[in-house]
Amino acid sequence: MHQTSRLLVVALILFALVPIGGCSRGRVASNTVIVSGSTTILPIAEQSAEEFMKANPDTQVLVSGLGSSAGIEAVSAGTANIGTSSRDLKPEEGKLGLVDTPIAYDGIAVIVSPENPVNGLNKEQLQKIFSGEITNWSEVGGENRPIELVNRDEASGTREAFKKIVMGDLGFDPNAAVLPGTGQVRDVVARAAGAIGYISAGFVAPRFTDVTVKALKVDGVAPTEENIASSAYPIGRKLHFLTKGEPTGLTKKYVDYVLSDAVQQGVVVDAGFIPVAEGGK
Repeated sequence: MHQTSRLLVVALILFALVPIGGCSRGRVASNTVIVSGSTTILPIAEQSAEEFMKANPDTQVLVSGLGSSAGIEAVSAGTANIGTSSRDLKPEEGKLGLVDTPIAYDGIAVIVSPENPVNGLNKEQLQKIFSGEITNWSEVGGENRPIELVNRDEASGTREAFKKIVMGDLGFDPNAAVLPGTGQVRDVVARAAGAIGYISAGFVAPRFTDVTVKALKVDGVAPTEENIASSAYPIGRKLHFLTKGEPTGLTKKYVDYVLSDAVQQGVVVDAGFIPVAEGGK
């Protein structure tokens, strides 16, 4: 079987094995906050929800990760109290009356298998790789091996941010394997020696999985927390909580909790992200 075909098969198998969560469509009680959107933000939202409910035992915070665009749509339609997004609002979304509360900073890491001898690429090389112009690792100092592209689906905020920062007006190679979640991208890249993808830098650390990936330097800069916080690493972004108008009531209480020192210096840092007070310093 051709190597690209094997990669696609692995991707489909992994996608089939990962359950897709969602919020109940039934009536939502007044003591419930529904948080929906970015898979990147899931570790922050879920852990914060658990701790928040311990401190407020009569409340529920229901968290799901269906992609940034889905979160923006849900909060705009009123089916979620908070939409989480790992990308900025598009111009047309800026007219939806959403209030943006940044809750952390993140870098987008370009990842390969640990077997790949390449340790860094520049933005121009990334553009040519993800647009399909460069197709073999030997063209960027690696082995004579076909490049197997792994991309995110169009609902992904990570994809949107990567396109804005790296790709510009160039389109993605339509032959890339497309996956719906951060975890799937990481797992597929880890298992394919010729693969390349991109994920939140907070998910590179092996504490999230038994498989290991290697984060490449971009323009000579590694995606470390220090480099992301100082903006030295060139592929950085904000992570957002979005509400329909200013948050009130229980929703505001949960948002304020996520912005508290306990969560920012605990949950946010433990998840591999940068607290809002430190981003861009």
